[in-house]
Amino acid sequence: MVLVYTESWEGKFKKATFEAVSYAAEVAKKLGTGVVAVSIGNVSPDDLAALGKYGATKVLSAKGDTTLQPGSWAAIIAGAAQKENAKLVILSHTYTGKSVAPRLAVRLKAGLAAGAVQLPSSLSPLTVRKKCFSNKGFTDVTVSTPVALIAITPNSYQVNTGSGTAAVEEFNPPDSSTGGSLTCKETKKATGKVALTEAEIVVSGGRGMKDPANWGMLEEMAGILGAATACSKPVADIGWRPHHEHVGQTGITIGANLYIAVGISGAIQHLAGVSSSKVMVVINSDKEAPFFKAADYGIVGDAFEVVPRLNAALKKLKSSS
Repeated sequence: MVLVYTESWEGKFKKATFEAVSYAAEVAKKLGTGVVAVSIGNVSPDDLAALGKYGATKVLSAKGDTTLQPGSWAAIIAGAAQKENAKLVILSHTYTGKSVAPRLAVRLKAGLAAGAVQLPSSLSPLTVRKKCFSNKGFTDVTVSTPVALIAITPNSYQVNTGSGTAAVEEFNPPDSSTGGSLTCKETKKATGKVALTEAEIVVSGGRGMKDPANWGMLEEMAGILGAATACSKPVADIGWRPHHEHVGQTGITIGANLYIAVGISGAIQHLAGVSSSKVMVVINSDKEAPFFKAADYGIVGDAFEVVPRLNAALKKLKSSS
């Protein structure tokens, strides 16, 4: 049996959850077994059952504190794995997954392949590919423990949708104590915007934007594309943009399907956090900017001329489709 942990936020599953369940279903098919999902929180019975469309045959629903409690959640998932005699546990390599997976691995005495980007190339022994050296290379990780964990990178596997309904079963783990707890003192919500960590398209700006007042054209592009906005570290450090938009090695690591960088030179620390993106487009007036060597597409030009023309073209394309 393959167990998959399903993340949710305010009662709704995240996109990364559907990717994880789809991934788990494909691995389970190769193993000749089924997929059981475990949910923690207050997701509705209908949404739990709908995980059947992505390949889950059963969902274990554990009600509990929806504030991230990595230790308690690891205990609940471990209890579900032991109940189902799961030999493989899959979860997303998100902030939550990064907090939970190591604790879960300790509880299950399992090897962990964190940050996987492909389906396993071998199931015996379990071997899966992940990125390394700040996303500049790949390495194949082999896990030889009886129980294995795979944490897949968001946006690295497609969502497969079919038909079917999963059976929903209430789950009360025998022991979710951890000997410790976290206290959430403050929650800040960004409303009306695409979450940067889950965005398929990201529009990002650097010091080449010259002034925070000029960000309107990037926000306009993001609005047209349904994208999240981001920025380079220097921009966040001087207060032009909030730190939660800082992408790079010292900020948020993303793996968008499309990353558009405007006025960003492409320092190695920035590239380390965005190079998992499938397609990178760079707009910069400096033709020697290092980012052009990493980009899939590049436009050498003044952002204040290029971006408005791009926005106009995108609007025209969108209105005609």
